[in-house]
Amino acid sequence: MAKESCDGCGRTISISGGIANIWSFSNQPSTGIMLEFEDGSDHLLCYPCIEQIPDNPVEADVAALEEYDPEADADTSAN
Repeated sequence: MAKESCDGCGRTISISGGIANIWSFSNQPSTGIMLEFEDGSDHLLCYPCIEQIPDNPVEADVAALEEYDPEADADTSAN
């Protein structure tokens, strides 16, 4: 499975399908999607970032997303 970084927060995105999975029997889903905005920009975003952007987003909305902090994520899952 191919992996890329989210353009919004930097979180690792798993990309399923394509040549990377031709010999793999993994059913692991993608964790993000490539979106093209009306302003002509395109961005690979993870699902948590997609939930945060407004309707009719522009490139500045992606730049305004907070950087992913895996330590903060670990703290919330430990509770």
